[in-house]
Amino acid sequence: MAEVVRMPKLSDTMTDGVVAEWHKKVGDTVEAGDLLAEIETDKATMEFESFQDGVLLHIGVEKGASAPVDSVLAILGEEGEDIDKVLAEAEKDTPKPESDHKEEEKESEESAAKEAEPKKQEEAKDSKPAPQPKSEASNTTAEGRVKASPLARKLAEEKGIDIQAVSGSGDGGRIVKRDIENYKPSAASAAAPQFAAEGPEYTEEPVSQMRKTIARRLAESKFSAPHFYLNIDVDMENAMAARVQINNSIEGKVSFNDLVIKATALALKKNPAVNSSWLEDKIRYNNVVNIGVAVAVPEGLLVPVVRNANFKSLTQINGEVKEFAQKAKDKKLQPADWEGNTFTISNLGMFGIDDFTAIINPPDSCILAVGGIRDTPVVKDGQVVPGKRMKLTLSCDHRVVDGATGAQFLQDLKTLLENPVSMLA
Repeated sequence: MAEVVRMPKLSDTMTDGVVAEWHKKVGDTVEAGDLLAEIETDKATMEFESFQDGVLLHIGVEKGASAPVDSVLAILGEEGEDIDKVLAEAEKDTPKPESDHKEEEKESEESAAKEAEPKKQEEAKDSKPAPQPKSEASNTTAEGRVKASPLARKLAEEKGIDIQAVSGSGDGGRIVKRDIENYKPSAASAAAPQFAAEGPEYTEEPVSQMRKTIARRLAESKFSAPHFYLNIDVDMENAMAARVQINNSIEGKVSFNDLVIKATALALKKNPAVNSSWLEDKIRYNNVVNIGVAVAVPEGLLVPVVRNANFKSLTQINGEVKEFAQKAKDKKLQPADWEGNTFTISNLGMFGIDDFTAIINPPDSCILAVGGIRDTPVVKDGQVVPGKRMKLTLSCDHRVVDGATGAQFLQDLKTLLENPVSMLA
């Protein structure tokens, strides 16, 4: 008997999937465990194996097409089996894409607008004011400012009309809405040279599953979590010297980001309130320190997780972050790689950014934004000398973390980074 294969939910945030590749075609024999297709989720492209045996009788989502979770992906059954009834029943339970719902709402609104249009026209006919004679008064004030209503100015700007070239029919030569709507350029202005852009005026690309999820999750975070921000300047001279010594004594190399991850993990153990999550009716204080590290890829941003970072050495952290970055670029990250973060770090220092504020990555209650190390004059022992400083900005969810709590965490983190030997002991 024919069985329906539905679009799987391959991540906790996945709502739609795109078929990146089919590894079977209609008529092929499929065994349980065979690679059926590759599905692009909001975070990665993942292999999807068949859970049953049979012949592939129907493909419900073509290569490159998107479909909601639980929609009909394929039908497996016996060769020659009639699938029309099975397909009809399956499609009844298939969720509609969000775009279809929006289209229905749009059509409903347009229908209602069309029904109301005759009535509006009749009302407008009854209330239409008598035409006003065109005023010959000047449309500029004594100071040379054009007299025009705010609506007329806005319409002129939208239509690209030079408002100074329009004659006003309002009181005292004031330019009003109808003057803009009825404006026709003179022959002189019509003959003005037109400048065309090189190539098309714009290009459009469909929004990827990853970008849709980033937009939805960060909008939810920004507008539901009451963010506040704390920043602190860190003296990085000792950290820079320590990094040189570490890299001279080991085969691999550690980065400043690795030092920040390690120091953050240790500071989180001292400040469990910052290593927490808001769960509406309760607050979760995490006993593990799993740090999400934001990684930029062409389609957006992924946040793989360094687990138990407080127990790991700098070289272990460095190796994991490098591996995650490569897997992210290759779209090979798995759900186990990005789930379970308790805190997130976003570092833009390598791009020349001195400081910035980041949006909290749910379900965390905080995110740390790391700027670049900059040369700056500092005062030491009453003398102005060159210094190396790095700005850290902590975004906090005020439902969980108060100002003093966040400030104490930053002080502990600053102490660790300014005395790196203490976190290597």
